[in-house]
Amino acid sequence: MIAEPKLASRAAVQKENSIVDVPSSGSVIQTPNALRSGSKQKTARGKRRVQEVSENAKRRHSERSFPRHRRVSQEHSNNGDVEAVTLFEVVSMGKSAMQSVVDDWIEAYQQDRDTALLDLISFFIQCSGCKGVVTAEMFQSRHDTGLQKKMIEEFDEDTGLQYKKFMAFPWILTVTWPMDMDCGEYPLTMPGPYWKKFRCNFCEFIVMLIHQGQNSVIYDSYLMDTVISLLTELSDSRIRAFRHTCTLSALKLLTALVSVAVNLGVNKDNTHRLYEEERNKMTSKRACHRQEQLEKKIKELQDKQHEIENMMNVIFKGVFLMRYRDVTPEIRANCMEEIGIWMKMYSPFFLNDSYLKYVGWMLNDKQTEVRLKCVLGLQGLYSNTLFISKLELFTSRFKDRIMSMLLDKDHEVAAQSMKLLMLISQNCEDVLSLEDCKTMYQFVYSSHRPLATTAGEFLYKNLLSHHQVPEQEDEVSKQKGRNNHYTSTIKTLIQFFQENELHKHVSYLVDSLWDCASPLLKDWESVTALLLDDPQQGEGLNDSQQSILIEILLASVRQAAEGHPPAGRGTGKKVFPAKERKVQVDDCVKIIEHFIVVLPQLLAKYSTDANKVTSLLQIPQYFSMDVYSTCSRIEGHLDVLLKQMKDVIEKHTEPEVLEAGSRAYQVLWSKEMAIHNQVNVSRSQLIDQWVDKFNQLLKDFLQEGESLSANEEVVYQILSTLKRITAFHNAHDLSKWNLYDSVSRILTAGSEHGGIPHQITIQALQCTCYSVLWQITTCLEGAFSKENVLAQRSQLRSFCEMCQNCLSHEHPAVKEQAFTVLCDTLIACSYQLHSGERHDLAPLVYTPDAKLQRALLTFIQEQVFTEVEQETQSKASENGDEVNKLDELHRRRSLLAAYCKLVVHSVVEMTTAAEIFKQYMKYYNDFGDIIKETLSRTRQMDRIQSARTLVLCLQQLFLRLKQEQGSSSCGSSIQTISTIKELARRFSLTFGWDQIKSRESVAMMHKDGIEFAFKGFVQNGQKQPPPNIAYLTILSEFSNKLLKPDKKTVYGYLQRYTGNQVLTYKEDGWISLVCYRASLLASGEEDDSYSLTSTDTFKESSQSNHARAMPLKRKLSNESRVSTAELCNSSLLASSDTNGRTPDVKVTPQFISTVIKGGKWLKCSQGRNGKETEEPPDIGHPQDAMLQDQPDATNEDVDIDTFDMEPA
Repeated sequence: MIAEPKLASRAAVQKENSIVDVPSSGSVIQTPNALRSGSKQKTARGKRRVQEVSENAKRRHSERSFPRHRRVSQEHSNNGDVEAVTLFEVVSMGKSAMQSVVDDWIEAYQQDRDTALLDLISFFIQCSGCKGVVTAEMFQSRHDTGLQKKMIEEFDEDTGLQYKKFMAFPWILTVTWPMDMDCGEYPLTMPGPYWKKFRCNFCEFIVMLIHQGQNSVIYDSYLMDTVISLLTELSDSRIRAFRHTCTLSALKLLTALVSVAVNLGVNKDNTHRLYEEERNKMTSKRACHRQEQLEKKIKELQDKQHEIENMMNVIFKGVFLMRYRDVTPEIRANCMEEIGIWMKMYSPFFLNDSYLKYVGWMLNDKQTEVRLKCVLGLQGLYSNTLFISKLELFTSRFKDRIMSMLLDKDHEVAAQSMKLLMLISQNCEDVLSLEDCKTMYQFVYSSHRPLATTAGEFLYKNLLSHHQVPEQEDEVSKQKGRNNHYTSTIKTLIQFFQENELHKHVSYLVDSLWDCASPLLKDWESVTALLLDDPQQGEGLNDSQQSILIEILLASVRQAAEGHPPAGRGTGKKVFPAKERKVQVDDCVKIIEHFIVVLPQLLAKYSTDANKVTSLLQIPQYFSMDVYSTCSRIEGHLDVLLKQMKDVIEKHTEPEVLEAGSRAYQVLWSKEMAIHNQVNVSRSQLIDQWVDKFNQLLKDFLQEGESLSANEEVVYQILSTLKRITAFHNAHDLSKWNLYDSVSRILTAGSEHGGIPHQITIQALQCTCYSVLWQITTCLEGAFSKENVLAQRSQLRSFCEMCQNCLSHEHPAVKEQAFTVLCDTLIACSYQLHSGERHDLAPLVYTPDAKLQRALLTFIQEQVFTEVEQETQSKASENGDEVNKLDELHRRRSLLAAYCKLVVHSVVEMTTAAEIFKQYMKYYNDFGDIIKETLSRTRQMDRIQSARTLVLCLQQLFLRLKQEQGSSSCGSSIQTISTIKELARRFSLTFGWDQIKSRESVAMMHKDGIEFAFKGFVQNGQKQPPPNIAYLTILSEFSNKLLKPDKKTVYGYLQRYTGNQVLTYKEDGWISLVCYRASLLASGEEDDSYSLTSTDTFKESSQSNHARAMPLKRKLSNESRVSTAELCNSSLLASSDTNGRTPDVKVTPQFISTVIKGGKWLKCSQGRNGKETEEPPDIGHPQDAMLQDQPDATNEDVDIDTFDMEPA
């Protein structure tokens, strides 16, 4: 549309100013862009002639119209800046103060209003991005009978221009612009900071124009009438640029007039007050002339206000009412934004139901921006308590709609709607019911944080901040060590969480309340005091309330230490400014100083409750290492904390408690901390105790040469000790205790003698896996020797053998655990993780043998893809046990994902994924995303091998189908073949749109498929089809992924197997071959055009010819094309004519371009004798023979190599 304003050519400037000097009866305003376009067609001599003739006109008009601005422009020009020569360029550059620009224009208007007004009209046209010409002619009467005939819009397709005549009293303007203006950009929509600034300057200019002329030019009945007529007419244009720009101009003009009306109202009230004071004076002190002056001034202000209101009415009815439902969302949004400003600024005139209804209606707009502007405008109204009485009817009518906007698909609209409802709740009594408030409370669990924090603020103000305690009673309670205000508030919060039946996420609730109620949540002294209170006094908390309060305590500690929202509510870690960072550091210091003292007491009180101590043991994880040096109270209380943690861990065997305790020791054991040695001693003593106990119990349990001991007490002791060791081994390197040798004895004894409880076997597998992984980590860190690497290699292989043996264990939990730890170990030892980085770690690379790969695949087939599991899930669904159903599905998905990782990391052969791909259709709802991602990753690794895996998958399904069919009927077999064919279609879709990338792999699939279909077939005149000929029906699903030249090559390769005589057979056994041939002979020009253009092999001439030929091709295709699906219809292919021949198959007309290329036969690959030959492909079909002499015009422009294919 219009580019960034630059310095117009000198000739253009001179010609523009010379044209302006023409009398107003036929004035012409040309934009600089239009003049530049016209000057390109002139000679250099013509340009110089225009320059010489127009020099004086330019200087004369410049000095008369914009004297001060010209001086500024000359100063900028002398400094090397771009010289602004039009009002549009002055505003867009924004170098001069807007007030001085407007003052210059008003001065020019007062000297020559017609010329200045035409400059202003040209400014609006240029701001619309118009490159054309504006001409104006005067008319004497508004009631001219021929005026309506001139208000026309014409199109001239020969010149590519559009003409529009409209009235801008006292002008009849004709605007000429290019026809391509409809789809181009214009200044208001152009991206970038320059045009964003231009929009601000443009709006500021309009407002400043009214502000500076509010005491003079806007009341002359000439300027405003012309501008309003201009903007009203252009805002109704079908050209979006005109409509958008002039609508925005009119709206800003009305906003400026509203400001003027407000000022007039204030002046009128002040003058009326002075008049009343003067009139109330005594007669002797009253000045008659003063009173008359005040009366005259009041009358003048009333007349001006009435005139301004008339202007506002004209703009509102002529522009707003026509455009607030415009098809362009930006225009609708501008209307809603401005009407909100009008109602707020000039409420006596605009704030009534006649205007509010438009905002209420547009709350249902489909565009997010429009709805958002409506809500923001209503926020400005409801925030003022003086407006509430005028909003009662609107509130009752549209409250339900605003409530429903809390579920808006746009999060910003939902958040702003929540803020609007908060204002309604605060300023309007009894508008929101209790049910409405409960609905709003639930949004504290929203995944969108702005909406959740707004709902949290509403919850805090309505529910939590109302519990006030008298000051004297509060002081007494503080002396007793208890804050009654906090107790009542926290109980209310706990009750709200308990009553909520939809969500159980405490961290989300705390995050929603954090911005408004952080002092309440960070009052850890009151929380711990409340938890340590004796509940027997009746004022304490019950067991469930204590559990919730501990979760709230943990969530607040995490929020204060980390500072970022919980998972699902943020895109990443937040970068804090200096002030917030200081607050965070202070909170971390408070956390350590307080909980290092109180946490042992809490652990001692709740030591028997697993859920409570699990949350309490997680608090040390948020101790900041950066502030340890500043806390002098840590040393004295650390021993008490470590002792209490040890006691808690000794009392529990739950995995959650042990994992939390292990992580707590890991944080405190950090080597960067000064307390490392102290924690290390405590940790070592604890593990020594467990290891000694475990070794002693294991020695008694595994009696050499005898059966395994069955003492239940011993089994329990071994299991509990092994659970603690395993939990700590996950977070700590316990290699120096040599746990692998002792724990592996359990697995060895179990495989040799049996009788080991499955719980012990599961823990032993996990513990040995951790031991192996820690050894690998040590080797990767460089602390190893060659002997250590070889020893680790031997240990790795023995561990994999033990896991392989456990895959055949009788208990399913043991098999699942063995599979999981084996996958983790194989991934850690895969070739991809070590190749190219550390050659000395080559002995650690472990590739499973064929037996182990089969065992892993068998496990997946038995545990994931089984009918028994589906039946179990269906029963669970019938019983309503949805939780168990989801847990079972999650377990199976985890197992499948673990195996797919082995495929992706090349741990197992890629061909083993064929068994996974077979289940793509059957288990699409449960595992479709995992299988599809695996297929995509394997294709990224090796396209050819990935394609071979798909071929293997389809061929195995086909062979299995043949084995299962036996004596089954034809109908059932077709249904089964259709299923395999649908799977092939799904595989074909995964290749995407770019056929160039998948060209080789798709061609390979066709080559292997043809060889598979004709395996064992000899062209010796036998009429019996090959046994695998039906596979071609499945293979035809990949024909649309072949490029046109490749289709010819594949067809030629197919001919080598079929020969001439095969196609004359009429038996139904050859139907698949006919279908496959039809898929190859189909032109597919529309399908291949996008791929061919990506190779840059089309010529421009061929593109134009192809575009002109497209309508004819579509017509012929619709009349005579027979799809591949129709050819595969058994009833059609089985029927024959009266002569007993197979009916002729219609071939799409585009086949002409696929047979012959430029009058030459398709150059095939090497012939049977090994020499390269040129021979026509033997079509063998009656209709095909008639098409062989037709020239090919399409493929003349295609230059793509064909594949050489030889029979295997």
